[in-house]
Amino acid sequence: QVQLVESGGGLVQAGGSLKLSCAASGRTFSSNVMGWFRQAPGKEREFVAAISWSGGTTRYADSVKGRFTISRDNAKNTVHLQMNSLKPEDTAVYYCAARQSGLASPSTRPYEYVYWGQGTQATVSS
Repeated sequence: QVQLVESGGGLVQAGGSLKLSCAASGRTFSSNVMGWFRQAPGKEREFVAAISWSGGTTRYADSVKGRFTISRDNAKNTVHLQMNSLKPEDTAVYYCAARQSGLASPSTRPYEYVYWGQGTQATVSS
């Protein structure tokens, strides 16, 4: 079992930065692929970024590539999402998610993640 708690959301002007963090509990964190997803009002949940067990493989949505960076610290059971050059269209609730332990692919599909946090709101004003 993995429990996830996000933090770091807030209100920022366009062009600014936010760093989201996700604290995970559970013994298997180092063997869980981790991902970030977001959901804007009236829209479906969408993939943002994912990272492999070791952090050696990352994947990004085209809309955030070059602006967002996902990282993890297995010693501290945390995963981060550094968001730079933010745009109003990045406004959403951001969710941290974990795949079942032992599955290696940093998937982009929400249904392949079994553990979810409660979400943190990020709002970008124009």
